[in-house]
Amino acid sequence: MAFAVRFTQEALRDLRSISEYISISDSPEKADSVVRGIIRAALKLEEMPQRGSHPAEMLQQGQTTYRQVFFKPYRIFYRVRGSTVYVGLIADGRRDLTPLLSRRLLKP
Repeated sequence: MAFAVRFTQEALRDLRSISEYISISDSPEKADSVVRGIIRAALKLEEMPQRGSHPAEMLQQGQTTYRQVFFKPYRIFYRVRGSTVYVGLIADGRRDLTPLLSRRLLKP
């Protein structure tokens, strides 16, 4: 069974921010390549969405709703509901993501 992969508005903003940063710090071509790689990594979840690991920061809080896959150094956070995969956050894994995860994915 194939799953549909959907990017939330927040995840789309993350992609735009990543693209803008890389365009300025490196080149527009590199930015396009990285964004395409992130999207490809997320779209691979159509076949096996349960393959991603549970983020350690969330497991420490007893949270197992979200999973993650990587397009290094980026982490792609998602949840599965029914036959749809919702990508909710894309962030550079080299930073401390605990505050961002709490604010964006674990909000009450």
